[in-house]
Amino acid sequence: MSTKPNTKQNQHTDPVCNMVVSSDSEFHSHHEDNEYYFCSERCLQKFNEHPEQYLDQQTLAPHAAQAESSPYTCPMHPEIQQQGPGNCPKCGMALEPMHAPETSARTEYRCPMHPEVVQDHPGSCPKCGMALEAVTTSGGEEKNAELVYMSRRFWVCTLLALPVFFLAMTADMLPAWLPDWLSMQTVQWIEFVLATPVVLWGGWPFFVRGWQSVRTWNLNMFTLIALGVSVAWGYSVTALLFPQIFPPVMRSENGLVAVYFEASAVITALVLMGQVLELRARSRTNAAIQMLLGLAPNTARILNEDGTEKDIPLEEVKPGDTLRVRPGEKVPVDGTVIEGESNIDESMVTGEPVPIAKSTDDKLIGATVNGTGSLLMRAEKVGSDTLLAQIIKMVADAQRSRAPIQKLADTVAGYFVPAVVGAAAVAFIVWWLWGPEPRLAHAVVNAVAVLIIACPCALGLATPISIMVGTGRGAQAGVLIKNAEALEIMEKVDTLVVDKTGTLTEGKPKLVAVQAESGLDDDEILRMAASLERASEHPLAEAIVNGAEERGIKLAKASNFQSITGKGVTGEVDGHKVAVGNLKLLESLNIKTGELSQQADKERVKGMTVMLIAIDGQAAGLIGVADPIKDATGEAISDLHAEGIRIVMLTGDSKTTAKAVADKLGIDQVHAEVSPEQKAEVIKQLQAEGRIVAMAGDGINDAPALAQAHVGIAMGTGTDVAIESANVTLIKGDLRGIVRARRLSRATMRNIKQNLFFAFIYNIAGIPVAAGILYPFFGILLSPMIAAAAMSFSSVSVISNSLRLRQVKL
Repeated sequence: MSTKPNTKQNQHTDPVCNMVVSSDSEFHSHHEDNEYYFCSERCLQKFNEHPEQYLDQQTLAPHAAQAESSPYTCPMHPEIQQQGPGNCPKCGMALEPMHAPETSARTEYRCPMHPEVVQDHPGSCPKCGMALEAVTTSGGEEKNAELVYMSRRFWVCTLLALPVFFLAMTADMLPAWLPDWLSMQTVQWIEFVLATPVVLWGGWPFFVRGWQSVRTWNLNMFTLIALGVSVAWGYSVTALLFPQIFPPVMRSENGLVAVYFEASAVITALVLMGQVLELRARSRTNAAIQMLLGLAPNTARILNEDGTEKDIPLEEVKPGDTLRVRPGEKVPVDGTVIEGESNIDESMVTGEPVPIAKSTDDKLIGATVNGTGSLLMRAEKVGSDTLLAQIIKMVADAQRSRAPIQKLADTVAGYFVPAVVGAAAVAFIVWWLWGPEPRLAHAVVNAVAVLIIACPCALGLATPISIMVGTGRGAQAGVLIKNAEALEIMEKVDTLVVDKTGTLTEGKPKLVAVQAESGLDDDEILRMAASLERASEHPLAEAIVNGAEERGIKLAKASNFQSITGKGVTGEVDGHKVAVGNLKLLESLNIKTGELSQQADKERVKGMTVMLIAIDGQAAGLIGVADPIKDATGEAISDLHAEGIRIVMLTGDSKTTAKAVADKLGIDQVHAEVSPEQKAEVIKQLQAEGRIVAMAGDGINDAPALAQAHVGIAMGTGTDVAIESANVTLIKGDLRGIVRARRLSRATMRNIKQNLFFAFIYNIAGIPVAAGILYPFFGILLSPMIAAAAMSFSSVSVISNSLRLRQVKL
């Protein structure tokens, strides 16, 4: 047992219960220059009371702890695991190391209900007993070892339990059907022989998990199953072997006491069936990640320096490599087109069905599908840096995160199991003292039924399964949810704050207007202005130059170029003195603008950034540059208003330009000429008013505001800093993704509430019935076998309800 990080740096072993937990655990303690992590508050309290008790046999050296953490398992019984070599206590075989030392990334296993429980090998969660699920998955189809393991036990136990069930039912209800040589005592012994391997072998995982739950005091469904099955089986064994210790009223004429081997065997088989169905259903919740993993191609076609081409494994592609993408092939990695033209189907990562035209210098996304053209591309992001890899990571992280509503289920479950044990004890006492004869038998049967039917597995599954399916569905629609909390809050958002440039607009200024003074030619003044602006690095200058080139205007060489901060630029083109800038620039050069400045104001009202042009000391005209509004922005804002969301625009642009854009789109409130720090302050003010605020942006300057908002939403076309600061990323980069995210949030939270309602109602109604409340009125008792079937199918029903999210329309 070690107290230091396991094979990964973020893994630690709880020194109290020896459970592997991650650094994310909220329970940790600093002792003698070392940090220790715990699975629960109970273990933390135990450690703080007597730390030396748990550290006497510890090796505190980091390298020693690292060496001790190599897990060993039995090849015949994979549930047998320990931190070192030895022999299997079941079959005596030598344990084998689960992982050979390696430097590559390993698969981590986490509990879907308790994401702080993490280890580098399969197993079950010591808190809830659920099978741990692989976190880092590979593209290959992997077998679910737990599913195979449980399926084998289920089928063997079913073959043994069915004869026990039919034999017991025949003996109880149709004894005349039994042959003369088959006495009731023989029947009981046959039931014992068949039921015992079912209980002790088939039910062994439940006993292990049940004992583990008691040892760590994380009582869960397996606590109740182990207790119920062991009571039914133990009572029956005692009745078979020692009938004389029971009261005479409980013994039949031939001295036999009624046994319940069929109940213990069938309950075990039914719980195993429930586990198999649950594991199968849970495996379907990862369909989104498996789909994403399957998108990536296995090979890439590299173009060598000598001009030859060959296919290489995708893992061998390095940044800077030149790759060929042939018609119909998948783009291997993220990069840039360096030659060729084609249409690329990006629907698998953006959710948009229309192919995108690509040519030189356009960006390519790995795993998207090339159309009919051939492309040469330069690889830029490979391996875990690609957009697809980041999407998979974000989806996996979100699926492991916990929504605040999960705290309700956790709190209830924490008190629920002790309450159920208490209810079973009360049922036992009431039936034993006041029930009809045979009282003890009735007391045992009803207590077992209470324990079995009240298993809170459905309650525990209600939230995490919905989160897993919901975040996967979002990824398929181009909406990446970073954590479950954001998914829960999104439906409550009543105010959306948006940046203008790159969020409402395309973020790429374009030349939209050229107006020359009378007697001059539009193309000529544009040629003069663009020739001069070519020496500038300003985005507006780039828009002017690109606009001139698109019109086929041949530019001239400029000389004596000078940039005047806050005003514009001056220089000479073809022997003419040229100035391009704002009104202040022309006034500083003593150039009269006349009506040109009034015309410029009219253009600014339309949302343009206007620059005046002067040639040889005379006002020559104006150029208007605008950042086009994205095609989908108007539709998105209309949909958001229909959702009852107030839209607030924050921008560093001028008030005139900002107001023009806001009026065109119907935005409710505008804050213009604000700095990045002021953006965050505006959000704080809105939050102080009691508003639930989401912020959408795409630039580095938006990062503080994205972090301040209740939900930060980054455009996938934006900067990495913005994406890191946000809770939600819209791959396509338009606001319609926010509408999808809100619909997804609403559908997911509705699904969670349905699951919790069904789980609560099921347990509230099931416990009194199992305890026998209907018996005084209708003479009805609930068989433990029926209770086991109902418990198993309750979990499956919760998962099935969650899987409906895969079909939700966004």
